[in-house]
Amino acid sequence: MTNLIVRIDLGTHGRLGPGKLQLLQKIDELGSISAAGRSMKMSYRQAWALIDQLNHAFKEPVVVSQTGGKSGGGAHLTDFGRLLLTHCNTMIGMAKKTAQPHLEFLDAVLLRDPSGQHETEADDDPLQE
Repeated sequence: MTNLIVRIDLGTHGRLGPGKLQLLQKIDELGSISAAGRSMKMSYRQAWALIDQLNHAFKEPVVVSQTGGKSGGGAHLTDFGRLLLTHCNTMIGMAKKTAQPHLEFLDAVLLRDPSGQHETEADDDPLQE
């Protein structure tokens, strides 16, 4: 099926796409960068690097973390991080809704390989930024 993937270009600060947004959502749900990374089959180092990039891209931090100790460690989205996630998800939803009839047209006219899949489906990588 034809799909619209939205990536927001942040200029010199990189991009904000499906992988980073999913990572933010998972951190919000799980309260941990390492758990969020594991749930996405991503190393802690890779997850931390993506969060560090986001935290340095904006005027306010997106995620804050606490080291372990008596009360344990963890991470959570800041109020700004939740606001950022909400705005991005709203923007993506609006773009997909607008694009839907055009995606249906493209889906109808695409060539299919012998297995019945569109030739581009094998190349899809949802974590690609």
